[in-house]
Amino acid sequence: MNRQEAIHMDLNATPADEEFRLEVRSFVAQNLPDDIRRKVLGFLRVEREDYVRWQRILAERGWGAPGWPAAFGGCGWDAVRRNIFDDECFAGGAPRQMPFGLSMIAPVLMKFGTPGQQQRFLPRVLTMDDWWCQGYSEPGAGSDLASLKTRAERAGDHYVVTGQKIWTSFAQWANWMFALVRTSSAGKPQQGISLLLIPMDNPGITVRPIKTLDGGFDVNEVFLDQVKVPVENLVGAENEGWTIAKYLLGHERTNIAGLGMCKRLLRRLKELARTQFKHGLPLIDDPRFRDRIVRIEIDVLAQEWALARLISLEHSGQGLGVEPSMLKIRGSEIQGELGELLMECAGAYALPHLHEAMTIDYAGPTAGGIDVNPLAGLYLDLRKVAIYGGTNEIQRGLIGKTVVGL
Repeated sequence: MNRQEAIHMDLNATPADEEFRLEVRSFVAQNLPDDIRRKVLGFLRVEREDYVRWQRILAERGWGAPGWPAAFGGCGWDAVRRNIFDDECFAGGAPRQMPFGLSMIAPVLMKFGTPGQQQRFLPRVLTMDDWWCQGYSEPGAGSDLASLKTRAERAGDHYVVTGQKIWTSFAQWANWMFALVRTSSAGKPQQGISLLLIPMDNPGITVRPIKTLDGGFDVNEVFLDQVKVPVENLVGAENEGWTIAKYLLGHERTNIAGLGMCKRLLRRLKELARTQFKHGLPLIDDPRFRDRIVRIEIDVLAQEWALARLISLEHSGQGLGVEPSMLKIRGSEIQGELGELLMECAGAYALPHLHEAMTIDYAGPTAGGIDVNPLAGLYLDLRKVAIYGGTNEIQRGLIGKTVVGL
């Protein structure tokens, strides 16, 4: 199958796919714990144990890795079924499956890892016995990863790693980090980078939280001071980590597109537009506001088909080009627009933001009710989607250079 055939392949659901949709919907309704559902649909804070609990429920059913090949313990689903599964899980109030293990380091290990690394790590990703974090960005080396300075020096059967990582999501919960490190200063900057798997409980590692606008502490600084890492934890060949990094970033940017999240936000937007009033009428009856909902729904639908085509390209054996960057840009924009529309629905009742009200057991006072208070935190949180995984400005530059030669 060539690239054009992959792009134009039939992605419509069959009767068997529709039967599968009902199966997933029923499973989520019956097996997702109620407390997790309440947190997710209410945009409340989801804790580490909530993610782990749901992942293990899926793994026990055999649905722990929708995007993995069956040979590695995954579902082996095509693009249509993966979208169906994602759609129904998000619609049913399930938390997202954490991408750092499942859809970032796992595909890397499948393609570049040794059989020993695959056997050691992949089963523990499925059950979340290991929680992974990503050690890429550094102070002064965010979107420009090639300028990273964290060093790993070979000393017999291990590396000694010294440096600093920043914006490391959920490092406070992680027990493993996959990290880009500099193993050589010769040649171009990209030629001296390697990928290491680093246990987070090793001596010399310090995690310091960074408070974000929504009051959360999901991102962190990670300091590495003479941290010893076994040579067997090197993925691929030494100094060839840049190729692996680019492969991983393609998967990350596809996930940042956040189609399931966009659909969930769109559903909540419609619900609020029917219950929030302006001049005595529901917002949904305001022609201008309704038009904005229609436009954003069209954008979500277009994003869904674009993602399905991208997955089909990958499954056909085609290499991923700049398509993940395109999806990342548009997905982050859609999420931001949906956050703004939700805030407009809630109006002044979404403010002031009370971080304490993000917990499921909060019983204190709120402005306008506990159901709309988390929208301010959501709005603030969605501001960063256009930044992580490579800023949208960087992605546009990449697209311009690759597609039109700018």
